[in-house]
Amino acid sequence: MVQSMTVSPKAIFPPRKRRPSAGAFIPPNFADQKLVQSLLLLSQEISSIQPFQFLLRRTSLSIIRKTKLLSILFDELLRNPILIFSPTLLCFEEMYILLQRIRTLIEDCSNGSKMWLLMQIDSVANGFHELTVELSTLLDIFPLNEVDLSEDVQELVVLIRRQCSLVKPDLDPGDSSLRREVLTMLDRIKREIVPDQPKLAEIFHRVGLQTAARCTEEIDSLEEEVQNQGDEKSKSEVIALIGLVRYAKCVLYGASGPDSESQRSTSSKDMTAEAATNIPPDFRCPISLDLMRDPVVVATGQTYDRESIALWIESGHNTCPKTGQNLAHTSLIPNRALKNLISMWCREQKIPFELTETSHKSNGVSIPNKAAVEATRMTVSFLVNQLSGSQSTEAANGVVYELRALAKTNSDSRGFIAEAGAIPLLVRYLGSDVGSELPNLQVNAVTTILNLSILEANKTNVMETDGALNGIIEVLRSGATWEAKGNAAATIFSLSGVHSYRKRLGRKNRVIKGLVDLAQLGPNSSKRDALVAILTLASDRDTVGRLIEAGVVEIVAGVLDSLPEEAVTILEVVVKKGGLAAIAAVYSKIKKLAVLLREGSETSRESAAATLVTICRKGGSEMVAELAAMPGIERIIWELMGSGTVRARRKAATLLRILRRWAAGLDPSPVTERPNTTVSGTSATTVM
Repeated sequence: MVQSMTVSPKAIFPPRKRRPSAGAFIPPNFADQKLVQSLLLLSQEISSIQPFQFLLRRTSLSIIRKTKLLSILFDELLRNPILIFSPTLLCFEEMYILLQRIRTLIEDCSNGSKMWLLMQIDSVANGFHELTVELSTLLDIFPLNEVDLSEDVQELVVLIRRQCSLVKPDLDPGDSSLRREVLTMLDRIKREIVPDQPKLAEIFHRVGLQTAARCTEEIDSLEEEVQNQGDEKSKSEVIALIGLVRYAKCVLYGASGPDSESQRSTSSKDMTAEAATNIPPDFRCPISLDLMRDPVVVATGQTYDRESIALWIESGHNTCPKTGQNLAHTSLIPNRALKNLISMWCREQKIPFELTETSHKSNGVSIPNKAAVEATRMTVSFLVNQLSGSQSTEAANGVVYELRALAKTNSDSRGFIAEAGAIPLLVRYLGSDVGSELPNLQVNAVTTILNLSILEANKTNVMETDGALNGIIEVLRSGATWEAKGNAAATIFSLSGVHSYRKRLGRKNRVIKGLVDLAQLGPNSSKRDALVAILTLASDRDTVGRLIEAGVVEIVAGVLDSLPEEAVTILEVVVKKGGLAAIAAVYSKIKKLAVLLREGSETSRESAAATLVTICRKGGSEMVAELAAMPGIERIIWELMGSGTVRARRKAATLLRILRRWAAGLDPSPVTERPNTTVSGTSATTVM
């Protein structure tokens, strides 16, 4: 029987990131009756779909109705099995492919962006018309007289054939008019003319974006559409639509936080806590500690996420953040092999991998879309005006959440928010009184400041705004949630990217104590934020003494098992710059460091080797003896010399020479490193 109940297209089609290629539609290798059964099921599935509610309503209704009539033909054939001859079989195979294409086009229109569909309304309507013409052709060659059908069904086939042949390209005038109105509004925004609110509301009602939640879904769909577009012009057009929808969402439906909309988190960790905790260490950027989306290799051979290392270099640094070595050049080489591995892992974990921005790039240079830029500026102005007014904390939370999400998108947004005077307004929501009354507001406020501080110019704005730094430190020390504390620590890290601010932050005992406490007591995600901030501050020698006094060596050594890569990197820096006090503090952890030489990631093995070299050099024979007492240590070092990074091999070779000098009764400290040492036979040779 033909299904009569209609359902929403979204109930049938799950979200799909990429459209299938034309080659994905191939004739099925089915037996006669199974092919007819497949045609029946496919036609029933299409005919059960509701016509589109807003755009292309008449077009979708027409093709769904014709497919429903076809299902009666297939049902008749299935009820009265017949021998299908070659011409009929070929026709049915082509019919199967055609129905798959109809289904896919309906799916794309249902799951995709409504605004982008509106912009492409002519070509999509033509696509439906072309499918109808192809259906007419297949029905023309269908051998009706050779198939034993009832008279009613034969008349039905003739009727469908006649309907298909009479169909002409027909675009609803209302759709065309709506498209022109949207383009006109974008053009006016480009000329810095604020949209008329009643007109904006009318347009969004006609498109079907009638709530804040639907606008949020639309923004997500448009951001995915940016990835689907191959040419820069189309990407630019999609980006302009993102700006328009974001503006309309705030102006028409009011800012609202994630709790009321069940939105995904817009913090720097856009994934579940469980997935974030399980990210393989080698997939994390050493700077941000987040999952790398675009891993690149710098001159020292270290891998970073492109956005993080580019920001580091643009801030005036000429060193590798991980090793401290000077960069011979600032070229960033894509690590495609690692990117493929991360992409596969993300698919397995059901984590979106594509990274979208509200600006596109050509030859690595950001090219803003004028309409998108002005729409963003208007959105920021509206939100900041809302925030500056007298309102409840709940209402403020919605506005701050929108600013938080906006500050995450691109540099233009971060600049506009700061220029509009948002930072002083955000500071008033950092206090413990706000944290106790509405914890989410405190989290949103500190995270917005974190996102703003990514822009270099905003670091000065934050540091010079009255109460901003003290507010961030207060959240770090006594924030209402671990997320708030972790994001405060991440803000400290971001601000410390400026050398003078790094020294200033390192002189504040409250910063040191807050970071050390968070590294000791927080969950792993917050500990990482604290550790990366500690690592950055430790690059200043004066700060290292304060970190050691605060017990950083013992605390970091205590997380070697749970966060080995972050912990061992800090130990390397602190031990190198902290003198005998740091060496003595880490004495009991020498064997753990030795275990990392064998079991750690590539990065942690490298740092463990460098740390052990420093410990053995500065700590004397007692430290070397502790390491030498570990069973199989020389074999572990040999393995690292053969399989580690260039720096790891060099450090391992130095470590081996230290052990051998100690075994021979010589002072291990005079040993000097040989550049780029590798293993050949039983001796260490230098690679030129």
